[in-house]
Amino acid sequence: MKVTVLGASGRAGSEIVKELARRGHQVTGVARNAARIPTGDGIAAVSGDVNDAAALPGLLKDADAAVSAIMFTDTDPETLIAGVKAAGVPRYLVVGGAGSLEAAPGLKVLDAPDFPEIYKAEASAGGRFLDRLRQEADLDWTFLSPSALFDGGTRTGQFRLGGDALLVGADGRSAISFPDYAIAMADEIEAPKHRRQRFTVGY
Repeated sequence: MKVTVLGASGRAGSEIVKELARRGHQVTGVARNAARIPTGDGIAAVSGDVNDAAALPGLLKDADAAVSAIMFTDTDPETLIAGVKAAGVPRYLVVGGAGSLEAAPGLKVLDAPDFPEIYKAEASAGGRFLDRLRQEADLDWTFLSPSALFDGGTRTGQFRLGGDALLVGADGRSAISFPDYAIAMADEIEAPKHRRQRFTVGY
């Protein structure tokens, strides 16, 4: 498949690029600084600004799927969705956040009393992005939320998938590594099981 990853120089985006290339896909990584995009067989690094509405369709042209791996406070959902549609990309997948998941029935993670203030703007923007996708009648989208702790780590291939509820392990931690998150994203690209849905991944 031909997959374009927007935000390919970031921690999540770069792991998704590497995972897709490892599986033999043709990956185009897009970032403001193309020099920071991973290199390797099957990877094309392209400089581009995802907030440039006029240029975005060209960056996505001919892709079988597009992945958005950009901080929500740095993007505009209307620009991204319009760009994907204008380019005729069949599938659009978004690296989501944990803040919009449910910590308990009816209680979002970001609304919990102990949710760090420093992350509220990003978490709130992610929730609005998901709400916007849920209004889409035509776009084939998927929103993959990580667990609460989304950080470095190893590629184990051992994880669980969930729906709208935060996943918490037997040790009381809610976590997923960037490499294992990338596996879940690549799996969804290759064999879609969550069309027009949000799902989550964690240990």
